[in-house]
Amino acid sequence: MREFGGIAQGVQRLHCQSACGRITRIAMDLSSYDLQPLREDGEFVLYRARQPGNGRSLLALVAVESSARSIARLEHEFELAPVLDSSWAARPLEYSQHPGPPTLILEDHSSDPLCSGPRQPIELLRFLPLAINLTSAIGQVHRKGLIHKDIKPGNVLADAAGKVRLTGFGIASRLPRERQRLLSPETIVGTFAYLAPEQTGRMNRSVDTR
Repeated sequence: MREFGGIAQGVQRLHCQSACGRITRIAMDLSSYDLQPLREDGEFVLYRARQPGNGRSLLALVAVESSARSIARLEHEFELAPVLDSSWAARPLEYSQHPGPPTLILEDHSSDPLCSGPRQPIELLRFLPLAINLTSAIGQVHRKGLIHKDIKPGNVLADAAGKVRLTGFGIASRLPRERQRLLSPETIVGTFAYLAPEQTGRMNRSVDTR
């Protein structure tokens, strides 16, 4: 584990107030936490932030660069917090941007990304509960009127018992059906290896919950 200096200074967070649609800034401080990297995808790094002495831990999703796209994704995921449930999602708690890198703080249920373990096949007795619980979690997302649009091992958090929670809602859509316009390969949103064909804009079909 190591301490991440830019977040450790952290102070202002953005808090979404759904009643009036405003965003206010409230101070936070992670200087007493140690950070353990769990996964990195080139745009974000997911850390487990653990406070020595009391066992409390949180997840910190940190943007590698303070780009407009990365900031928009973190803010969007934070704004979805009221519709996400802790039983199937890692709910956002706080969002901080200044000083240090843009950071989204999430609940931690002692779950790790599926991509964080050894690169080998999952044993059948573990795979089946994971698959069933992942299907259930995605079903809950759809019942909330959301389309995740970036389901991949790095966004699937699983605990030792096989309980699954989703993260990575930065490009999720609130629409039950969305027509994706044609995009160049450089601007396609999502992770190409796990992308639904409709998300490329190259099919005459809408992105929906199917």
